[in-house]
Amino acid sequence: MDLTTAQSVWGALVISLLLAAVHLAAPRIRTLPLVPERATGSFAGGLAVAYVFLHLLPEIAEGNEAIGEALSDVLEPTPLVDLGIFLVALAGFAAFYGLQRLADRRAPVRQSSTGAAAGAPSRGSGEPAGVYWLHLGSFMVYNALITYTMALRLRTGVAFAMLFTVAMGLHFVLTDRSLEEHYPRRFPRTGRPLLAGALLGGWVVAAAFAPSSALAVALLTALLGGSILLNVFKDELPSTGRSSYPFFLAGLVLYGGLLALVTAASA
Repeated sequence: MDLTTAQSVWGALVISLLLAAVHLAAPRIRTLPLVPERATGSFAGGLAVAYVFLHLLPEIAEGNEAIGEALSDVLEPTPLVDLGIFLVALAGFAAFYGLQRLADRRAPVRQSSTGAAAGAPSRGSGEPAGVYWLHLGSFMVYNALITYTMALRLRTGVAFAMLFTVAMGLHFVLTDRSLEEHYPRRFPRTGRPLLAGALLGGWVVAAAFAPSSALAVALLTALLGGSILLNVFKDELPSTGRSSYPFFLAGLVLYGGLLALVTAASA
């Protein structure tokens, strides 16, 4: 089903509101009754990994073709030019990894309650404002990019856009856990509302200044893709004690199967 520009913009608004609601409800989603958090986290991790390998990486590769066409009149095609889109993705990965390292160094891992009683360091006792706002600001840009490109995703394929929304919604739940562990005092008060607001802000910018350049969209998708890659492997492949391989495999197989069906149907 092909959507008009207006339909895709309003559809993107609905998705933005749903994702914003997921951000605000993330603590409750993580603690659903009768569902262990490690099960939900591992299922979401398997789903996100399937998304990365079966949709995100091919999408970045397709963006490379758009860049090649856009630059064909300016630059001679070379192997280095062909790497351009992947260099942008690598830059997004490196930028978010640097911010994560900075947060880890300035806000050491919280110890157990016993360790805290013995005087061990905790994240709650060291939440430098500058690091917090830099870290949160990067995720706000990340969220805004997701909804800024959402209308275009809907125009290129409604089913893929829906699957992307599911992947990002579950991804947000685990990103929320990571940010709350780093900033247990600041994040619940200000972080969640601002991240939800960034999703809506991205939609507002897209509604006013819709992305029209294939080159710009490809570059933004690659930058976002590098960030998603880091966050998926950092937040959604947790240590053994916090994960369940059967649930991880269930999410991977289920989402991989859905992507395969949608790809076959759209061929």
